[in-house]
Amino acid sequence: MDRKTLELLVCPVCKGKLIYQRSSDELICKADRLAFPVRDGIPVMLEEEAREISTEERDNLK
Repeated sequence: MDRKTLELLVCPVCKGKLIYQRSSDELICKADRLAFPVRDGIPVMLEEEAREISTEERDNLK
């Protein structure tokens, strides 16, 4: 994920900062505990497409 693109994107739910998780190819919102998929290099920023992450997953993010 391009750094400039990542700086422009925000969580569609809370408008908070997103963290790119390279291993799972997802953009993660720690505040809402949501992981948005990146498919073919394109972030899918729809709440209904996001998966909920566990508290443990969230706490393991940097």
